[in-house]
Amino acid sequence: MIASYLEDHLIVLGVKPVAQWSVKGNVVQQYLQKDLAGVPLIPHDLPPEVVMSYNPDLLIVDSAEMVAGDRYSQYAKITPTIAVGTEKNNDWRQELLTVGDVLNKKEEAKKVLADYEAKAKDAREQLKKAIGTQSAAALWVTGKAVFVVDEHLSSGDLLYKDLGLTIPEVVKEASKQNDANWKPLSTEKLAELNADHLFVVQGKGVNRDEMKKDPIWLQMPAVKNGHVYVFDDSSSWLYTGAIANSHMIDDVLKSVVK
Repeated sequence: MIASYLEDHLIVLGVKPVAQWSVKGNVVQQYLQKDLAGVPLIPHDLPPEVVMSYNPDLLIVDSAEMVAGDRYSQYAKITPTIAVGTEKNNDWRQELLTVGDVLNKKEEAKKVLADYEAKAKDAREQLKKAIGTQSAAALWVTGKAVFVVDEHLSSGDLLYKDLGLTIPEVVKEASKQNDANWKPLSTEKLAELNADHLFVVQGKGVNRDEMKKDPIWLQMPAVKNGHVYVFDDSSSWLYTGAIANSHMIDDVLKSVVK
């Protein structure tokens, strides 16, 4: 089977796909590679002829957009095809339950979610004891721009909903821009980001020493107080799912709870 960009769900349910999501022929979900070692890559836009070459017994896609137009009929000629959601940014919990249902692993999916919720609750309590109502933000710094995570999506959903950290005003404003997981931040808005803690995803080609010298960076509260935690873009911070979120919880606790 192929379930491109849904591999986090497959792995926690004990299923190995015949091909895994990739971009540009070499960008993969690095945090899953221990479990996906040896699984060949398939382009993220799932060209029908490439899907056919793997002869999957099932194709699961993460949104109706992926099977829009005549795509569904093209895929359906190859193998049974299911879209697990209607939106580009589906709730990962519902996605997991839907994938579990499709694979006849409904109870396993419920158990994964229950275990995750227990871990998140415990982490939330630890954080409350350690830092009270302090605020946090996740930034993705690339060679071209700085992005902040949406308060409702990806690691924003984890930081604010699951872990109960306070949302800075700049994050609330940026979250209204569009439906992308990560929103571009202007220099002016970056300067206004009064977060107590910063979780920074450092993109390839970004010089951390240069970042540290930036006057805007230097005046930020989290930077002044030594509350900046840096992860490279092979970490789980750009993704979502039971495995990705569990890794992020570990990262937050290790960084913040002394």
